[in-house]
Amino acid sequence: MGSVILAIPNQQTAGKISEILSRHDYTPDAMCMLGSEVLRTVGSLDYGVVIMTRRLRDMSYTELYEYLPEHFQLLVITSETDDYRPRDGLLRLSSPFKSSDLINTVDMMFSSLEGAVKKKRKPQRSLEDKMKIDKAKLLLMDRNDMTEPEAFRYIQKTSMDMGRTMVESAEMILMLNWDR
Repeated sequence: MGSVILAIPNQQTAGKISEILSRHDYTPDAMCMLGSEVLRTVGSLDYGVVIMTRRLRDMSYTELYEYLPEHFQLLVITSETDDYRPRDGLLRLSSPFKSSDLINTVDMMFSSLEGAVKKKRKPQRSLEDKMKIDKAKLLLMDRNDMTEPEAFRYIQKTSMDMGRTMVESAEMILMLNWDR
């Protein structure tokens, strides 16, 4: 799971928000008073959500948003009268808010982040696995008069239909066609 960072200068408010988050398994990894502290902290973390008020002593939420790495999103707690422009990775929660609104917003932000992180961490195939897929493609191309994209698509579709990986499907094709 990702990290939660609180950037709220008022200690009482920070404590209340931390308590709400902790009750729902979102224990803050850091509590910062300055934007520079936030940036230093996120530099050593994988991904997460920064929750802050409209302004810290050294920067506003718009400035912090500009400096945050792409694998972090920003949740700003402001009054409804504040000027706010929505952007990717930047959400606002109007104060006062219900605990459930805070948790639901953080849940939504983490769902979005975890999907993006999983896409980036897609495991790479080993050379041996690539060779198995290539051999299966060559076999299909030779015996079934397929083009390379058709053979690849066949292996891909077979693996999806059978609930297997492409490597497993390629191995199956190689084994079934071995004795012909």
